[in-house]
Order: sequence, then C-alpha cells, then structure tokens
Amino acid sequence: MAKKDSAKKDPAKKAAAPATITLKHLAADIAESQDLSKKRAEAVLTDMVDLITKHLKKGDRVRIVGLGILQVRKRAARTGRNPATGEPIHIKASKKVAFRPVKELKEAI
Repeated sequence: MAKKDSAKKDPAKKAAAPATITLKHLAADIAESQDLSKKRAEAVLTDMVDLITKHLKKGDRVRIVGLGILQVRKRAARTGRNPATGEPIHIKASKKVAFRPVKELKEAI
C-alpha cells in the first residue's frame, strides 16, 4: 500500500500552465497604451489578422518587424504509417503556415 501512496502525484507540484493571451487581451493592452477604446483596438487587430490571412492565401510572405516572418509552405504527398496497425497510408499534399521568428525574439525568450 505504501508504494501506491508514493506513486500518487502531488497536485501542488504540478507546473502551472502558461496563460493563454487572446486577441481581446491584446486589444485591451493596446487600447490602454495607445489611448484607444477597446472596441477600436480590437477592430484594428481583427483587420490585421484578416489582411495577413488574405496575403498568405495569395502566397505572399508577411514580415512583421520585431516578430518574424509568416509564409505558406507546400508539403509534398508522402507515405506514412498508421501507428496502431503499422499499415502504410497515403498522406495528401498540403499547405502549412510556417513562422520564423526574428533573432531578437529568439534571444528575448
């Protein structure tokens, strides 16, 4: 029985999950620092996301100074394996959004 008790994890020792910052949180911070209404700051950020999406759909690279580069990368079709059965499966070609952070961001983290 002592082994079972020692095997239990202490909930106090669990690492706290990092906070999730949403567009609304960012808009509130921008509104405060730029003397804007929260609604206006949220509208600006929403428009920015829409513009980035539009340019990525066209195949453009989006470079945001101080943050990084967003671009669409093509992934070729390939053969994978079903992990449960080991059976080979075909994986279709696809497009993925890739993010490459700038050097300053990497160093800051």
